[in-house]
Amino acid sequence: MDLYILLATGNDNKVREVNEIASEYRKASDRIHVISMKAVGIDSDPEETGSTFIENARIKARAVAGLIPSDDPDARRQWQYSHGIEPEGKLIVVADDSGLVIDAMGGMPGIYSARYLGRDTSYSFKMNHILEEMKDVPDEKRTARFVAAIAAVLPDGTCCDASGTMEGRIGHEICGANGFGYDPFFYLPEYGKTSAELQPDEKNKISHRGKGIRAMFDQLERL
Repeated sequence: MDLYILLATGNDNKVREVNEIASEYRKASDRIHVISMKAVGIDSDPEETGSTFIENARIKARAVAGLIPSDDPDARRQWQYSHGIEPEGKLIVVADDSGLVIDAMGGMPGIYSARYLGRDTSYSFKMNHILEEMKDVPDEKRTARFVAAIAAVLPDGTCCDASGTMEGRIGHEICGANGFGYDPFFYLPEYGKTSAELQPDEKNKISHRGKGIRAMFDQLERL
């Protein structure tokens, strides 16, 4: 049976990463398709009123799931068919809420990572601001982690969740052209480079999102 993962995000980079991670689980008899909101004509940007990553992930997943016919099985199958999704395939809505937690900043920017210093400010601006704020902080106190919370709404409306983290520290400069968001100044001592200097397959093996998505897929396999 085909499994369709509808990602409740407008971030194309997240869609790409989840698709790369999902490739590890694809089998000829159990195909996994990762699709974006854009592909099915959904536009959703709910207010993130939660106080934790997982609460905000659930808000986003449930908002998108609420836009898909659910009370009438025939209407749901027709909706799936009209958007290129096999009517008998399993459609699951998955949302990610992730961010950067910096110990020297009391856990900030945390759940506000994407909105830190304003939603429309560039990540280059955000990172340079943080670097200036932390210019006198020694290496041993620059510890930080990326956190990803993953929430999934199943066809029957139930919700399950998973999470993952990636430990590192805030570097002293912006380096690397891979990745996105705060990757270019998130330094990984064991690799001697930033997250943005890793190749995509390297990053997916150790990243917060990679760990969270794998944990979610493991749950879905058991279900």
